[in-house]
Amino acid sequence: MVNRDEQHLNKLRDYYADHHVLPSYGGVAKLLGFTSTAAVTAMVKRMKSIGYLDSTPDRRLQPGARFFECVLADTVQAGQPQPANDDPAATFDLIRRLIRIPSRTFLLQVRGESMIDAGLLPGDYVVIQKGTPAKVGDIVVAVIDREFTIKYLAEDKDGFYLRSGNSEYRDIRPSESLELFGLVTGSFREYRK
Repeated sequence: MVNRDEQHLNKLRDYYADHHVLPSYGGVAKLLGFTSTAAVTAMVKRMKSIGYLDSTPDRRLQPGARFFECVLADTVQAGQPQPANDDPAATFDLIRRLIRIPSRTFLLQVRGESMIDAGLLPGDYVVIQKGTPAKVGDIVVAVIDREFTIKYLAEDKDGFYLRSGNSEYRDIRPSESLELFGLVTGSFREYRK
């Protein structure tokens, strides 16, 4: 018998992406084309043991710790083409990588061009972790004189200030106050919406 767990997992992921919930056991049977609940139960048990599925306290299916892992197939050359890698792929959990502490994590969308040399373009999304200590050189979201901005944290003999990631923009020094809202821990952009 051929193990189709990977295909089944991908169908469950697609279902979850569309509906934001996993189907009942009967719904799983229908979605995956199973004819018996015993087959569903066996597949769910395997998926739970690997960490792809879990159950809520009232026994409904929910995503497990590894449910959102993506295949990290290889690196890709941005210059000249390179031979493809046939080694087994690793996995990468984008959600866990970008969101370490959900209760203190926010997303903000970048406006303006003051951080383009840092790779942050207008329309990009930045992942902000609030309450995380920042050090000089980190990219932060700060409240300077009651206005939000995203910049590098910098310091000199006069104290802390904000440095742009674009040489066409000036440094910003607080006239009243500088408060760090959060540390930028990641960013991403969409190419197709």
